[in-house]
Amino acid sequence: MAAEGAATGPAIGLVVNPVAGLGARVALKGSDGTDVQARARELGAAPAATGRAALALRELMARLPPGTAAPRLLTAAGAMGEDAVHAAGLSAQCVYGPGPGPTSATDTARAVAALLFAGVGLLLFAGGDGTARDILDAMPGGLRVVAQASATVTGSPRTGAPDGILHRPRDSSDPRGVPVVGIPAGVKMHSAVFGVHPRAAGQAAAAWIGGRSGVKAAEVMDRNEEALRAGRVVTRLYGWLTVPDEPVRIQQRKMGSSAPDADADAVAGIAAGLAERVGAGALVVLGPGTTTRAVAAALGAHDATLAGVDVLRVKSAGPCPAARVILADARADQLLAQPDPWIALSPIGGQGFLLGRGNQQVCPDLLRAAGREHLAVLATEAKLAALGGRPLLVDTGDPVLDEELSGYVRVITGRRSSAMHLLSP
Repeated sequence: MAAEGAATGPAIGLVVNPVAGLGARVALKGSDGTDVQARARELGAAPAATGRAALALRELMARLPPGTAAPRLLTAAGAMGEDAVHAAGLSAQCVYGPGPGPTSATDTARAVAALLFAGVGLLLFAGGDGTARDILDAMPGGLRVVAQASATVTGSPRTGAPDGILHRPRDSSDPRGVPVVGIPAGVKMHSAVFGVHPRAAGQAAAAWIGGRSGVKAAEVMDRNEEALRAGRVVTRLYGWLTVPDEPVRIQQRKMGSSAPDADADAVAGIAAGLAERVGAGALVVLGPGTTTRAVAAALGAHDATLAGVDVLRVKSAGPCPAARVILADARADQLLAQPDPWIALSPIGGQGFLLGRGNQQVCPDLLRAAGREHLAVLATEAKLAALGGRPLLVDTGDPVLDEELSGYVRVITGRRSSAMHLLSP
């Protein structure tokens, strides 16, 4: 850890989206929009972004290489950063103060502009994919994908944009822009700019400050929350931000799943394997995703939701396994009321996250009540192979539980077939 005293190192900025992740445990699929935020609070949701940002800051300071001067922290006032700095036991200079009332994307943009004007060399932000988009829009060196029909290339061209062309919104002396590190605090985080955990975000920042990490371009992705609430997954690439080149600490972007028909036999085998493992009459908390929805359909539960967490009752587990949905799109409090449940989850393709990305309704209290022995991991062999040997990841918001869940876990890959895979915080 760096020596205590006056900070003499590089200036780093922090911006916190105070309402990031607010809708996670109450099954609202996101936190964008004041109506959604109000509904989340009505359902008892509490913001967690400040605490996760504080955890990242503490880890950053603890992981600075020996002899590295402590960085100077600059941030926005109140819940947009100052509160997290104080929670971490640190001090910072406030360079932006939001007005009264709820903060907005405009406040994020203004805070970023103030931090860049103040000369920060690294920007940390706590939020989700929506916040990453706001950061991208505010970054002079950011590369954005825009509609083919309405824009022309004004920056350096780059190949591989699937649904648009690239646009650099402003000139910048550094074509890459100031590097950023996202502190994961949202509901859905498909972008490749976030730490795999708040602590990992702090570690990546410390490595960059200490000169032990280069930089790379990373994709900013986002899902349409309104479409998601309607049962449709609409995800697109918005552009690239510069991040420290720390592949273990910075998450991969979400990769699209293969068409259900392509893995129909494998999915049917996984469904049968799940039913055999839990037994007839069991309650199964089934996580979101195309794999789990296909598994539910293979069991006859065609009304399972795509992006929600459902509760299934297994009706039979023999040659003709079957189940039905008894509770769809459940909140965390509703899941906690289920007696002796199993929890069945499938990792996010490409990223490998099993917990903490889009399924926060499966909360620490539920995981502890069910026990690790009642956790069923579902994945095709192709999905596991696509991870390239990387572990499955957990980020429950409870560091102690994350460690308790870690270790090798059996993954159901078919009927009477499985694979052991490492689960890691």
